Amino acid sequence: MSGIAYRGLQQGLHVTWTLGKVIFPITLIVTILQHTPILPWIIELLSPIMGLFGLPGEAAVPLVLGNSLNLYAGIAAIISFDFSVKEVFILAVMLSFSHNLFIESTVASRVGISWWLISGVRLVLAMTAAIFINLVWAGGSQPAQYGFISQKEIPAGWAEMILQAIQTALFAVIQLALIVIILMIVMQFLREKGWLIKISDAFAPVTKILGMEKNTSLTLVAGLTIGLAYGAGVMIQAVKEDGVSKKDTFLALLFLVACHAVVEDTVIFIPLGIPVWPLLLIRLVTAMLLTMTVAFIWKRLDIKKKRDTVNEHSYDSI
Repeated sequence: MSGIAYRGLQQGLHVTWTLGKVIFPITLIVTILQHTPILPWIIELLSPIMGLFGLPGEAAVPLVLGNSLNLYAGIAAIISFDFSVKEVFILAVMLSFSHNLFIESTVASRVGISWWLISGVRLVLAMTAAIFINLVWAGGSQPAQYGFISQKEIPAGWAEMILQAIQTALFAVIQLALIVIILMIVMQFLREKGWLIKISDAFAPVTKILGMEKNTSLTLVAGLTIGLAYGAGVMIQAVKEDGVSKKDTFLALLFLVACHAVVEDTVIFIPLGIPVWPLLLIRLVTAMLLTMTVAFIWKRLDIKKKRDTVNEHSYDSI
C-alpha cells in the first residue's frame, strides 16, 4: 500500500510541477494587471460590443475579470452593478463557458491541443449562447437580488499589490498540488488494484455515445467534478499510461472545455438569484452535442481516408 502511495505521490508532484509552471506566472501577471489601467482600458474597448449579447456596457467588467481571473472575480464584479435577472443569467452562462481563460486553456493545451483552439471554442460557445438566450428569452427584466458574497480588499500601493499577487499565485499552486497529488494517488491505487478497468467499463456507454473509447472515462469524471485544469492533469497521465489516442484526447478535452466542474461552477451562481438548473442543462447539452458532432465528422473523414487509400492501392495494383 505504501508503495502505491509513493508512486502516486511521485506522479502527483510531476504533474503539479508541469501545471504549476503555467499557473503561477499567469496568475501573478493577471492579478497585478487587475490593479493597473490596462484592464479598465480593455473593459472600455469591449463595452460597445456588449449590446450584441443583450448586456449593458458595465457587463464588460465581470466578463473581463471572470475570463482573466476566475468565476469568483467575475461574480464579485457582477454584484457591484444593478443587473436584471436575464442579464445576470447571460453573464453566468458566458462565464460558465469561458472563465479563467488564460490558466485553464494554457494548462489544457499541455495535453497537446492548441491553446488558440481551446480558447476559441470556449469564447465562441460563450458568445453564441449569450446571443441565443437574448433572442429567445423575453422575461427576466426584474432586478436581480444578490446574496452575500465577499470581495478582496483593494491593495494600497505597488508593494501590497505585488504581495497580494504572489500570495494569490502561491495559493493557486498549493491548491493545485493538494488536489492533483491526492487524485494521482487514488488513480495509482485504482490502476494497480484493477479497479480502473471496472470504472472504465461502467462508464463505457457514456464515452461510446460521445464517440470515445472507455479509457477516457476517468479523464471525463475528473474534469466534470473538479475542473478543466485538474482534469488536464489526469489527462496528461492517462495519455502516458492508459494509451488514450489523440482523437479521444481531443474529444475528451472538447467535452470538458464546454462542461467541467459542473457542481461547483453551477452552485456558485445560486447567491445571484438566477435559475441554475437551466444553466447546468445548457452546458451539459452543449458539451454532448458538440463532442458527438465532432466525433461523427472525424469518423466520416477517417472512413473516407481509408476508402481513398484502398482505391489508390487497387489502382497501383492494376
